[in-house]
Amino acid sequence: MKTIFRFILPLGVLGIVTCSKNNSSSQNVIIDSSNIFMADPTMFYQDGKYYLSGTYEPDTRDGIRIFSSDNMHSFSNAGNKIVLKNGAAYGTDLYWAPQFWSNNGQANLLYTANEHIAYATSSSIDGPFSGQNKPIIADRKNIDPFLYTDDDGKKYLFHVEFPDGTNRIYTALLNDDNSGIDESSNKVSISPTERWETVMGKVTEGPTVLKHNGVYYLIYSANDFRSQSYAVGYATSTSITGPWIKYSNNPILSKENTGYSGTGHGDVFTGADNQMYYIFHTHNSDSAVTPRKTAITRMFFEKNPAGGPDILKMAIDEIFFPKVSIHN
Repeated sequence: MKTIFRFILPLGVLGIVTCSKNNSSSQNVIIDSSNIFMADPTMFYQDGKYYLSGTYEPDTRDGIRIFSSDNMHSFSNAGNKIVLKNGAAYGTDLYWAPQFWSNNGQANLLYTANEHIAYATSSSIDGPFSGQNKPIIADRKNIDPFLYTDDDGKKYLFHVEFPDGTNRIYTALLNDDNSGIDESSNKVSISPTERWETVMGKVTEGPTVLKHNGVYYLIYSANDFRSQSYAVGYATSTSITGPWIKYSNNPILSKENTGYSGTGHGDVFTGADNQMYYIFHTHNSDSAVTPRKTAITRMFFEKNPAGGPDILKMAIDEIFFPKVSIHN
């Protein structure tokens, strides 16, 4: 789940602000204005540019925002723009967890607003995006979209539903026009069942899916996002619809192995160097959750000495935090 944090800071200084009532801490937070405060981040490399988006914690009312740069380490205000404005498609607030992709010259966007997933399009990844004033799944709350197109061209929407207060990751066939799902195909893929997943709350969320050597990997986060133990694990399957087998040594990204609180809800991208990276967020500090900071590390596979699927690993000693010159 998410929280809201709003502030304005001058360029290049440290500001002291008070956390919102939704934060788990009530003390003042010292914020370095050079950090990028994108929770639930996503990044992709296209036409020589890196594009970074996510849940923009300074203010989730504006819409969906993108930062762009010629490298993944530093961004400037010139590459900071709102590409989906409030009112241009479904939603009025709580713009969270976007995913972008392009096909046939059209830029596409899945995102969460008002705790519902929606779809918008543009002629350019730089926007402006627009869409119909309705969500993909209207009759119940759903968040954290991730679209996976399988080898046969079928599109699957991985997303999170929580009808009973437990966040579970669901998978459903997405309609050809991305306007809805085949409800008969909608089923649970991942539930919080392991000890590391239930340290605080019963939450599995933030899905990202990729395929490697014929095996599907579903990367996900677990625990309440406010927990220092919010962490990342993965599961594998030989079918996009499961069943999914959780990796026995989860979590692979956590406070225990990184030193950072609240590591989670990220996405996979390939850089200009053809290396795979995982972009994710951390807590603002050990004592304050928000505004959450964007972080990146290299991701790779190792051969499983016991046989079975290759092991997905994070380069823990290579974590860095991309910077930006100004936020607003």
